[in-house]
Amino acid sequence: MEGKTVGGSKIEMSAIMQPNQANPAGNVHGGEIMKMMDNAAFVCAQRHALTNVVTARVDELTFHLPIYVGNLVICQAKLTFVGRSSMEVAVNVFVEDLYSSDPNQKALSGYFTMIALNAGKKPICVPPLEITAEEEQADYERGRERYNNYKCLRKA
Repeated sequence: MEGKTVGGSKIEMSAIMQPNQANPAGNVHGGEIMKMMDNAAFVCAQRHALTNVVTARVDELTFHLPIYVGNLVICQAKLTFVGRSSMEVAVNVFVEDLYSSDPNQKALSGYFTMIALNAGKKPICVPPLEITAEEEQADYERGRERYNNYKCLRKA
């Protein structure tokens, strides 16, 4: 099976946050952003696997900054590790205040483990991840470590 590059599956999605996504004070609900992150992880993993994928796990989901109604939210996803049928997708969310010239800031980050499924809803093999840069190699090694740690926890 021929490998695929990290860049070939990267995705960026953006949306303006609306009042129906927030509480009365204007803070966007975390679940709204998590759903956007899950969608970005799905697209990224499906681009790589070219088959249906499902979310198996979310790790290290961290809220760095609040997001408010009217903010532009930019969600970036890229593969960091690929196993036999699983793929780890790093998802970073940036927020832009459209009423300010301040630079974008990271608002959330996390890792989504996606599993490739065949038509019978059984896990199937995915192409290996082709590493083309030192940063990708470092991401891959950290992803493999998270993958192995999780496997050890499941066995215990």
